Amino acid sequence: MDESPLSPSELTTAERASEARLGAVVPKRHARRAVTRTLIKRQIRSAAQALDAGSSPLSPGLWVVRLRAPFDRAAHVSAASAALRKAARDELDSLLLLALRKLQSVVAEARRAI
Repeated sequence: MDESPLSPSELTTAERASEARLGAVVPKRHARRAVTRTLIKRQIRSAAQALDAGSSPLSPGLWVVRLRAPFDRAAHVSAASAALRKAARDELDSLLLLALRKLQSVVAEARRAI
């Protein structure tokens, strides 16, 4: 019989600190339709999973991705169009890689200072 995985409330503080936890915030004022907000959240989770599966996984800690500005509604008429999905994913991929590079440089500077 396999043991079931622990729920987040059953994890110890050390176990939580050793893993990357992802949060997604998509305000209603930037994405009016629920289907659009859901699409963007799915793209956020998918981009993070792709990084974890690749050569540069997310560093342990809390990661929060927040939509700061709406996508152009004229360019993305449908609430869940393939064009919107691609635009969101491309932007997320570039932003997550940028964040990882900045974090790696900060960690490297901190190690040099010690």
